[in-house]
Amino acid sequence: MRHLFVLDPLERINPAKDSTAALMQAAFRASLEVWACTPADLIALGDEPLAMAAPVQPDPWVRAGEPERLPLNTFKVIWMRKDPPVDEAYLYATHLLDVAERAGVCVLNRPSSLRSWNEKLGALRFSRWMAPTLVSGRVGELQAFAEDQGDIVLKPLGGRAGLGVIRVSAQAPGLGALLELVTEQERLPVMAQRFLASVSEGDKRILLVDGEPLGAINRRPAAGEFRSNLAVGGQAEATELSERERQICSALAPALRAEGLFFVGIDVIGGMLSEINVTSPTGIREVERLMQQPLADQVIERLQQLG
Repeated sequence: MRHLFVLDPLERINPAKDSTAALMQAAFRASLEVWACTPADLIALGDEPLAMAAPVQPDPWVRAGEPERLPLNTFKVIWMRKDPPVDEAYLYATHLLDVAERAGVCVLNRPSSLRSWNEKLGALRFSRWMAPTLVSGRVGELQAFAEDQGDIVLKPLGGRAGLGVIRVSAQAPGLGALLELVTEQERLPVMAQRFLASVSEGDKRILLVDGEPLGAINRRPAAGEFRSNLAVGGQAEATELSERERQICSALAPALRAEGLFFVGIDVIGGMLSEINVTSPTGIREVERLMQQPLADQVIERLQQLG
């Protein structure tokens, strides 16, 4: 049985940290054939989906064979694991993967859902579990929200790994000018959320597989920083889920299953849902290391159980 991983070039991947490497190695341990290609290798010849894909031996990392031009319906599962940004190239790749899905291939996560679930905006359908949130490109709206909440964070809708996230007070000098900057003169909307002081105690990354939480870590911000993302210096630590966090997972599960979002990472701060990461969720290596849990193997096992 073959699994194809659509990802960034293999030489860019750090197997000690990368969740995609963990999944590839777990698939290999499960005696599955592991193949790899980049989004640029996807092809549609009429309605026939193909790819220039290479067989991969991922453990030890990594040995790849010669690429072959193969129909995508020769793969049981295709993992779309290209890291953001979700730019034109990424979106076109999801459209090509739509062709594979119509040919009967299981694509994870579902290409149409990767397009429709912006990782910030997707959480809004579960707003009752979130801190007060506003999405707008109008400076006046954002200023009024800041005045109402006092202390807010501003998030670019296309951001990732905490990049571009700003904390600002309603009384900050030059707030209007800052809002003009982040909205590109009211051309782009941004997300504004009430700042949660409990982020100093950490931001939980919870990994859901077919709607169920299988692993989690707590990410604690570095000294002098409010962002807890590992990419900006946050420190991962072991954790357990609270009852509220389990309730959040249960609330999300039906929608995630219905929309083919098999492997998802959600972020929760002080019991408040922050984001729903669907493109290329990270955290497997940290769960495996800190929780002594073979999470990648459990993900592959769960997938095989679903048939």
